[in-house]
Parts: sequence; structure tokens; C-alpha cells
Amino acid sequence: MKIGENAPDFTLKDGDGNDWKLSEQKGKTVVLLFYPGDNTPVCTKQMCSVRDNWADYAKTDAEVVGISTDSAASHKDFAAEHDLPLTLLSDETGEVSAQYDAKSWLPNRSARAVVVIDKTGVVRHHQVQSLSLFRPKDDEVLKAIRKAEEINSDERDKNG
Repeated sequence: MKIGENAPDFTLKDGDGNDWKLSEQKGKTVVLLFYPGDNTPVCTKQMCSVRDNWADYAKTDAEVVGISTDSAASHKDFAAEHDLPLTLLSDETGEVSAQYDAKSWLPNRSARAVVVIDKTGVVRHHQVQSLSLFRPKDDEVLKAIRKAEEINSDERDKNG
């Protein structure tokens, strides 16, 4: 997975068991927040921090989703317990985590990673935390979203 490449398409189940397809998000900046697991200390802090900064995320108009190998039912409970505003997607097989180079050294887990995909489906930011104990900072994720949107704006200006 390299910056500037087209993001691989995928379909995963959300907490309600509905299909969420990356290809249906064209025209939006998409943020994939990979994390090891629901209701673990660092992951809970990470997702609650996104919740606490949701107004800033909402201003970007980006589609922000969390992805882990937990089940859709686990995601539904986790989101409800912590009042999480973002969609959580279940990658139980770990296939999507592997596609995005976000496979953990922990068995059957995703690594902690942030992937920002621009409105045209191109990866503009890809960062994997080598140690899952450190969560990404919201201001850095927001900066990556704004940068992806600037790139789209610059390309639109160039192409008329």
C-alpha cells in the first residue's frame, strides 16, 4: 500500500449487519481508522477521543469509519456503550486489514492505522502504528484529511 495508489475496494458489515462498501463512498474523503479491538483500554480511548472531537471531524465532511476484526455485534455494543458517532466495520477475516497493510503482530487483530482516501479513491495518507499502545492524535488525522481535500481542490483547479 503506497500513497498515490488507488484504494482497494471492499465491503464490510457495520454494527447493524448492513454492508458498507468503499466504492459507494466515491466523491467523499474517507478515513479508515484501523484498531485492534473493542473495549480494550487504548482502543476505547482512541474511539472516545474521535467522539469528543466529532464536531471537528464533521466539519471536514469526511466519512470516518473504524475497522477491527471484532464482530458486528461487538461493534454495535461498543458503539452504544460509548456513544460513538462513527460507523464501526467488522473485518472478522482480517482480509481488509491485510489489504491495507494494517495487520497486527497480534493474532487475528488489526494494527492501529490511519488511512485517508481522497474523493477520487486515491490513498493520500497511510500510517501504521508499530506499537499499538500509541493511538493517533486527532489533530494529525484532521490535518491528513484537510491535506487530501487540498490535493483534490488543487487538481480540480488544474483541470479547470
